[in-house]
Formats: sequence, C-alpha cells, structure tokens
Amino acid sequence: MDPIRVFSSPEDVMQRALELARLGAGSVEPNPAVGSVIVDDNLRLIGEGYHQECGGPHAEIHALNMAGNQSRGKTIYVTLEPCCHQGKTGPCSQALIRAGIKKAVIAMRDPAPHVDGGGIQELKQAGIEVDVGLLEPEALALVRPFVKRVTQGLPWIHAKWAMTLDGKIATRTGHSQWISNQRSRERVHELRGRMDGIIVGQKTAVADDPLLTARPPGKRIPARIIIDSQASLSIQSRLIQTVAEAPVIVVAHPSASQEKINLLEQAGVEVLQIPGSASEMESQPNLQQCMQELSRREMTNILVEGGGSLLGSCFDQRLIDEVHVFIAPKIIGGAKAVTPIAGKGLEMIPELHNIRENQIQQLDSDLYVNGLLEYPA
Repeated sequence: MDPIRVFSSPEDVMQRALELARLGAGSVEPNPAVGSVIVDDNLRLIGEGYHQECGGPHAEIHALNMAGNQSRGKTIYVTLEPCCHQGKTGPCSQALIRAGIKKAVIAMRDPAPHVDGGGIQELKQAGIEVDVGLLEPEALALVRPFVKRVTQGLPWIHAKWAMTLDGKIATRTGHSQWISNQRSRERVHELRGRMDGIIVGQKTAVADDPLLTARPPGKRIPARIIIDSQASLSIQSRLIQTVAEAPVIVVAHPSASQEKINLLEQAGVEVLQIPGSASEMESQPNLQQCMQELSRREMTNILVEGGGSLLGSCFDQRLIDEVHVFIAPKIIGGAKAVTPIAGKGLEMIPELHNIRENQIQQLDSDLYVNGLLEYPA
C-alpha cells in the first residue's frame, strides 16, 4: 500500500473502498462486505481497510487504525452506513466520532433494522458532515445477498446447472457425468467455497451420490442440504459418510418415517421436518419455509444445484436470484432427456431478456453464463 497515494476524485476514493470490500466477500457473512478509505482535503490516502472476517473489526476500524492520530479533521469514505449498535464489536459511528472525523461519505444506507439510518443520525448529531449515495448502485450490488436476508428474511439463491447445447442436464437414462469440462467444474468449486449451503433434490442425491464439497476448500464450509420428503437418504451415501467434514441437513416432510429419521440423526445428520404447501405438492416440504429457516440461521448465500424438478420448483416460486449456467458443446437429444428447469414454467416467452447484468465467459470449450434473474410482473 502506497502511503502517499493521491486519488483523482471522490468517485475514485469510493471505487477503492469498493475494491477493498470485495476482498472480504465469502469471509464476513452473515455480515456485509464493507470497505473504507480515509483521505485528507487533497484526497491523499491516510488510512484504509475492509471487514475481513465475521466477528472481527469492521472496515472503519481498520482504516482508523492505519490512519492513527492523523484521522482528526479528515474525511472517511465507506461503502455501507457505519453501524451504531454493540454487537461482536463496538459501534463504528462512535469510533468515528471519537477519532474526530470531519466528514463521512457513505455509498448506501444500511437497511438492517438495528442500523437503518441510526449510524448516519449519530454522525450528524455529533456535527459530522454526512453525504450519502456516492456510487450507491455499485455498493448495493456488492451486498445484495445481505440486503435480501435482512429485509425479506430469505437467503440469496444461486441456481447452478451444466447443460448440453440442446439444453439437457442428463440423458434419458439419467446419465449426467460429465457434461461440463474441467475448468467449468473448477469454477463450480469456487462457487461452493463461498456458499453457506448447497441444496440438491433427493433424485440427484441418489443418481449422482455427490459430495457437494468445495475442492480445494474455499473460505466457507457450506452445509449440504437434501430436499428428501421421506428422509430416504442412504446411510451409505458419500454425503453421510463424510458428515464429519461438512454438515448434512435433510429437509423432510412430517409424514417421513420416524425410523428413517432416527437412523439419519444417529449418523450425524440434522433432519428438518417442514410441512408442504397447499398451493404446491403437499407431500413435499415447503421450499419457501425451508429458505426462511435457512435465513433464520443467518445463511446468506445458498447454491441450488438441481435437479430439474427442484430448480423448476424454485423458479415457479420465484426464489432464484442469480443463475450460473455452464453450456457444453455437446448434443444428446431425446424427448425424455432431463431439462434444467422443470415445474410449470412461464406461459409466455418474456418480451425482454429476464437475465440482467449477465456476463458470458469462455472456459475452454464451455460457456459460462452468470446473471440476475428477473420475473415478469
């Protein structure tokens, strides 16, 4: 870090704060990723930092520590409103006041109920000038999963699948390994390594006998979650055989056999019994309620890996927020071959693209498409 760095504009300072914030993604959840930069009146760097891990000092504290006694009379740029509550760390708003900060430039207000403008109010009451909204869209993009969890009580749902050029995720016999190439599979492992949970349906768990772990391990160890209405996951499955490496949660319907539930629990599996929905298949656990429970456990990012029935149900219930699709230059054909999104689907093709902010990347012979899913009104 160059201590004499001079920024070209306020936007340049906030871009640096956003750049720093991104370094914490995957390590700070359920907290949001936040970056902070302190500058003097000439936009010369005085201190900077980012929230590095959950329970550790927030971005503002790292920036103040770097600035030392030079922070008095200076301006702090921060990507999210400073907290004003006592949690695992003290309130950042009070730390900024004690440090003698003159002005705070904040990209966006924190929508969490325990903050929600309180930090801004405390700064203003202490005589600190506050400017909110610089590069707010970029700041919001960084913390969308956090915002959804604290405002809607739902985690951010990532949907992932690999498919052939003709839109199939398995042959008519159910064979699916391997559609995507090595580089695509490496990208999937990177994704898994920043998730709180990975979900598959019972059919996928049986057909693929997956591990659902990140290899090599990422910043997080996601819980492996199986939607299995009758709690029929085999004790011999690789998921249960590796339960000591990463948690396994089976989401079952209340009609599941208590004997099967007992066997799973004795093997170290947590069984969640969630009733069905009258508007859906009553014998299947209610996915909305399942996601609400995961959010209550402060799970922020959830990856749904399939199969087609589970992804279709998530799509029909408008649960999917972001898609990660790997397209391989292979054709397998077959009217009975499995497609990635089953369920009811839409009645009409959307007039406009319903994947926004999409990015397309070539991974050797595969194409990787990532974007946010929008639903018709």
